Amino acid sequence: MGFSAIDYAVLAVYLLGITLFGIRFRRSQRTVKDYFLGARNTSWIVIGLSIVATETSTLTVVGAPALAYSSFARPEQGGNLTYLQVVFGYIIGRIVISLLLLPAYFKGEIQTAYELLKLRFGESTKNLAASLFLIMRALAEGVRVFAASLVLSAVLSSSLPRLPHLWVWSILIVGLLTLVYTFEGGVAAVIWTDLVQFVIYVSGSLLAAYQLLRLTPGGWSAIAADAVAANKFQVFSFSTDLTLPFTFWAGLLGGAFLTMASHGADQLLVQRLLTCRNKLDSQKALILSGLVVLFQFGLFLIIGVMLFAYYKAYPLETRLTSNDEIFPTFIVRRLPHGVSGLVIAAIFAAAMSNLSGSLNSLSSSTMMDLYKPLLNPRVTDERLLRLSRWATAAWGVALILIAFLARNWGSVFTVGLTIASLVYGPMLGAFLLGVLTKRATQRGVMAGMAGSLAAMMAIRFYTQIAWTWYVLIGAAVCLAIGYATSVLSEEHGWIKRD
Repeated sequence: MGFSAIDYAVLAVYLLGITLFGIRFRRSQRTVKDYFLGARNTSWIVIGLSIVATETSTLTVVGAPALAYSSFARPEQGGNLTYLQVVFGYIIGRIVISLLLLPAYFKGEIQTAYELLKLRFGESTKNLAASLFLIMRALAEGVRVFAASLVLSAVLSSSLPRLPHLWVWSILIVGLLTLVYTFEGGVAAVIWTDLVQFVIYVSGSLLAAYQLLRLTPGGWSAIAADAVAANKFQVFSFSTDLTLPFTFWAGLLGGAFLTMASHGADQLLVQRLLTCRNKLDSQKALILSGLVVLFQFGLFLIIGVMLFAYYKAYPLETRLTSNDEIFPTFIVRRLPHGVSGLVIAAIFAAAMSNLSGSLNSLSSSTMMDLYKPLLNPRVTDERLLRLSRWATAAWGVALILIAFLARNWGSVFTVGLTIASLVYGPMLGAFLLGVLTKRATQRGVMAGMAGSLAAMMAIRFYTQIAWTWYVLIGAAVCLAIGYATSVLSEEHGWIKRD
């Protein structure tokens, strides 16, 4: 069918509306604390849904259906519902965070995740962890911005096929509009636009699922029959092969450790938890987000199964660059006018909610972890607020540039998670050394982080171990090296205890 004037109007109303909605929160940003943490009076339900929206990028909305749609040599690589095993691990990880890390975060006036490391180990450990976060989050978010550009490229190519460099325009539109309201409204804008965007992208995805059900010949019976024949409904695999990403063991253990890192040691989501009124609200918000994420991934993966059945009945007329384009292509070419615009707006909602959270967290860590303590300890709050906004702008430009580079990096879903997982292990290991043992020292934990990062680089480039194991391995290496270095140096007097 292609994208019509009605669809463009729906998309334009969404993009303009969400930008103006976010800008209006500027009036509540009087201090740096307001800009990065808000007034800490938001309902835990709203924050829980904001967490879901923040971690649900275009990687999820586009990549998860593509994962279930695709065909692989082994079922543990995808092409079915085995990714749900990782989501079960996500829920376990959230429970561990609620019991282990959140009590530590709410003991004092902490504004970033890495201030906890400063209190436990010292300034150098905080600076190292914050630097790793900035590098990892920037690279991973650049991939997510590029993933969003795939959607807009599919839209523009259907009606403006002769416009050159569609992906460039797509990246600029997504990045700059999100930057505007994040620059102005701070974390309050992020949280409340997240809520609006959550409702939009879940509604849009449900609408797309309904249309697939209606348009596929034979309806659900035919979809189920095709899915069963292709083993698309497989959820569990108990293989012990470490090179396969979606096994029960990799999912449960790897998913748990991935979530412990992403929600317990990554400023992107820890910042959201710190906006809660108290520890109990933070715990409730985190657990709620896990249940909603399970529903979400179930929905997105089922959409992928439906796409498989639909395109079996109506084969693609043109070859796709990658399977990541399958869902956007269906939306643009097969959905009715107006509906298509709404569902594309829903995918943009996921992209913008994730990007806005990343911009604000990158800015907060830059200013509070590095700039203020290292470069200008006596900076006034008014000037720091102004600089924080410009740090947000600078990171927005950086992410757009990284998105240009991410074009040839491979599958957006796998690449984005792999980048994060490489750094998450050393970061999580440092936090666990801080809360699980009293003998760990600053030099020990920094040795552990350095050794873990080196080990993860070696594993990534010289082994076939699946990315789902990366965080667990990285955290274990950091714990082992960090604790051993601390104990041996103290017992033998090699270095003075910090």
